[in-house]
Amino acid sequence: MTALLRYQAALLARSQRWLAPLLLYAAVLAVGLRSGQPVLGSLGVAAAAVLPVSAWAVHLCVAQEPPAARAVASAAAGPRRVHLAALLTAAGCTAALAVVTTVVVLLISEPVTDDGGPVSRPAAALAGLLAVLCCVLVGAAVGALSTRPVPLRRGWSVAAVVLGSLLALVTAGSPARLAVTALVTGARTGTVQPPVLPLLGAAALAAAAAFLVCRIAARRG
Repeated sequence: MTALLRYQAALLARSQRWLAPLLLYAAVLAVGLRSGQPVLGSLGVAAAAVLPVSAWAVHLCVAQEPPAARAVASAAAGPRRVHLAALLTAAGCTAALAVVTTVVVLLISEPVTDDGGPVSRPAAALAGLLAVLCCVLVGAAVGALSTRPVPLRRGWSVAAVVLGSLLALVTAGSPARLAVTALVTGARTGTVQPPVLPLLGAAALAAAAAFLVCRIAARRG
């Protein structure tokens, strides 16, 4: 699996397709964040913005191999493992980006509530990190279920990513919404609640999505 992960990461780096979601993420953060803003609200913006980026990254990694190269890799390691490596590469790269962003947000934001009350910076850091990882996992699940081997045409696939990302952020009970809401609520009340349960739910959702699409990939060869 290590060799497959390196292979997928090398393909992604050389393709430069990652520039588009990276620029989108940077643009959203540039509009939504300002130096000196309350830290929890800023972390909520960063977490929500990374979800569609994660879904987009999955699309890129799953579809980046030429058909001949994918056939060779599948013959050597099995289609299930090849597809799982693509999913893990996308999620891992997006998670690394999210962690770096969290650190930057912590450095430029003020540890205060919306009303100016004090907020523990370590507690905010933990809550923000769990929230962005939660959104990365939910985004990866959305991306996995809206691209190959799921039988959707390209146009419908893109629409599914956009709609799925939006629903994941606004639907009641969604782990991503719960995680972001915990940060936004903490920014108002000053009570920091690390979104542990939403993160566990997001991990279960991502694992189920990965299992399903890898099984489909194995059946379709």
